[in-house]
Amino acid sequence: MTESAQSDDGVHCAFFYGTLMVPEVFYTVCYNTKTVPDAIAAQHTFTPAILPGYCRRRVKWADYPGITEDADHTVLGILATGLTRANMGKLDHFEGAEYERRTVKVKLLEKVGDVKTGEGNVEAVDGERAAQVYVFMPTQHLEEKEWDLEEFRKEKLKLWTRADLVFADCDPDKPATLASAV
Repeated sequence: MTESAQSDDGVHCAFFYGTLMVPEVFYTVCYNTKTVPDAIAAQHTFTPAILPGYCRRRVKWADYPGITEDADHTVLGILATGLTRANMGKLDHFEGAEYERRTVKVKLLEKVGDVKTGEGNVEAVDGERAAQVYVFMPTQHLEEKEWDLEEFRKEKLKLWTRADLVFADCDPDKPATLASAV
């Protein structure tokens, strides 16, 4: 049996810190529609989480952010579970060659505090999980400004949940690279 024909039990999880934090964007990328049947939605969970040791910045001339390693910062995002190999392949394609997929440890949150400062965040007991994350590689293309989810929701979300637009600028020959295991 070939790799693509094997069954897939949805055991992957990923930390999303930008446009993919919005489930409708995730569904558009992975299922080509912003609204999926309840049975598909039930396969995935989206839990608030933080990624220590990274910093999120806006990508110049883009609607989306990138993260880079930075010991003095923490990134607020979500842990998405129930991802299949097919989902991960679509995400690699969507993120493209500017990103490298890495395995990291994230901390789940029971309560989200101030989204700008993190004050008031309450970490879940035994809430550390391994997850895949996409790290932005051409750091010279990052602004100093933090990317803003609410600004994205208000100004850009409708564009990002049109199935015909999501992969318009993606190069099928240049998906995200997978970092070597540490």
